[in-house]
Amino acid sequence: MNSATKTPGALRSRITSVALAAAVASLSMFAVSANAAANKGPTLVVYSAQGYDSAAVKAFNATNPGFTVTLNDNSTGPLLQQIQAEGNNPKWGVLWVDGATAFAQLDLQHMLAKHIVPKVSFNAVGRANIPTDGSFVPTGLTATGALVYDSSQISAAQLPTTWAQLADPQYRGELGMNDPTQSGPTYPLIAGLMNYLGAYKGTGSTANAVKQGEAFLTTLKDNGLVVNATNGPTIGAIQAHTIKMAIIQSSAGYGQMLTTYPSLRVAYLNPVTALPGVIGIDAKKPKRVRAEAQKFVDWVMSKAGQHIMQTGDPQGDSLFWPVLAGEAAANSALPPLSAVPMRTINPYVWGPLETQVNTWFTSNINNG
Repeated sequence: MNSATKTPGALRSRITSVALAAAVASLSMFAVSANAAANKGPTLVVYSAQGYDSAAVKAFNATNPGFTVTLNDNSTGPLLQQIQAEGNNPKWGVLWVDGATAFAQLDLQHMLAKHIVPKVSFNAVGRANIPTDGSFVPTGLTATGALVYDSSQISAAQLPTTWAQLADPQYRGELGMNDPTQSGPTYPLIAGLMNYLGAYKGTGSTANAVKQGEAFLTTLKDNGLVVNATNGPTIGAIQAHTIKMAIIQSSAGYGQMLTTYPSLRVAYLNPVTALPGVIGIDAKKPKRVRAEAQKFVDWVMSKAGQHIMQTGDPQGDSLFWPVLAGEAAANSALPPLSAVPMRTINPYVWGPLETQVNTWFTSNINNG
């Protein structure tokens, strides 16, 4: 029968059947596309200030095809400011920077997922930097407050040997440091210094320890302290002979010594402050994204992840002491950890004071 002899009812029935079949096919294709998108998984955004973060993200993505990690790399200060600005609509899924004080503050604000510590074997310094609620994980250890100096300008014998001696008039205008609002390791340095001065002078309270630290930093400023934003400009000031030495992060000093600045050296006043590299997960992300974030954290603490950390920035942030049992520092330029007079501060005491101390520093020390 040709179409000319079909009844109108039969024709409508055939048109309806074709349309229904097309709709079913379209819905099936939509379901397949939706399933494919679901199987691809969410995109995890890592906020990081680590020199090896790009290598780590690249290596993770190459071996974990279930989802994609993207990276927001910046200095620690701007990253923390960005996280606070995002508030209840966070874009970050993982934070990975140096210093536990910032993470303790985020934990106290209920912004970190709990119990994320992988089941790996930590050494003593690793265990000392794990919080009781498991809300962040130490991934490596450096020292903040290391005394980095140019051995062609000042010899080891001429260096100050105590913190108090940094304020001696013989070192006037010769000392530099970083801005704690820009440089992540610098607030822990200041907090560790305040903690030490408070205990040393027997003040008996954190408030008095802060006052002792403020008084000491003011004395350093009066003695010509030079403040730059981050490690690069501060080491540049040493190289330009604007200053002769600086109190900064140990890995920055070793990195420059091993590359473009062979006369640079690293010494340690007693004590310096332990500065763990730390990683944490955003508690406000959906459960599925937090699960993907946990996979990334677990990988960072695996042998593969630790290898990338130790090789991804060999003349920079890779110059750390491991926090896992049986692991050794990747570069022999680092002294044994036992030879470094390092103390760990309580991040839950000093984390909440960061804004207060940094604001004071900006108004009183870093004001030209």
